[in-house]
Amino acid sequence: MAITAKQFEELKARVARPKRVAAPVFVTPPKAHAAHEIIIGIDPSLRGTGWGVIRAGKPQSEALAHGTISCSSTWERSRCLARIAQTLREILARHRPSVCAIEGLFYAQNLQTAIIMGEARGASLAVLGEAGLEIFEIAPRKVKQAIVGYGAAQKMAVAKMVQRQLRLAEPPAPDAADALALALACSHERGRFGLAAPKRI
Repeated sequence: MAITAKQFEELKARVARPKRVAAPVFVTPPKAHAAHEIIIGIDPSLRGTGWGVIRAGKPQSEALAHGTISCSSTWERSRCLARIAQTLREILARHRPSVCAIEGLFYAQNLQTAIIMGEARGASLAVLGEAGLEIFEIAPRKVKQAIVGYGAAQKMAVAKMVQRQLRLAEPPAPDAADALALALACSHERGRFGLAAPKRI
């Protein structure tokens, strides 16, 4: 069957046109959390809120700063909560983290203790939300499991492992060590694919 010159040219154009290739199904999109993101860990408490900032990286994360927001036992609770909020704002402004790991709720036999801890946690969460951070909650046992390998590890064991993993000159103070452990655990878990990812809040 004969074709015209015009039809022949149209056929040649269709053959020469680049083929459309389907996008691969299993390509992972770029992660929002880059290899060197800044993560802050927070261990909230009315009298001693621990905090720790790390730069997550492979194979080694780096501690940027850590400390404890201490409040006198003579202060009213309202003054302690204001101190926590004010200090956290200053820390966030200084280090510009994009992600926060905060200790998950734990079972407290004393209702009054639970209420006070909840207030400190609420003050922290309000500042973090205000700053627009991604916030992840990790249970204390999961943090210890991730850092020490044992969910009921003592505070000193956590501090020693944090010192080792971050190559610190000495173990951090207990509350700051817990906060750094939270940041490290968050970094470890978010780099994996599985069911154990931290809970976002």
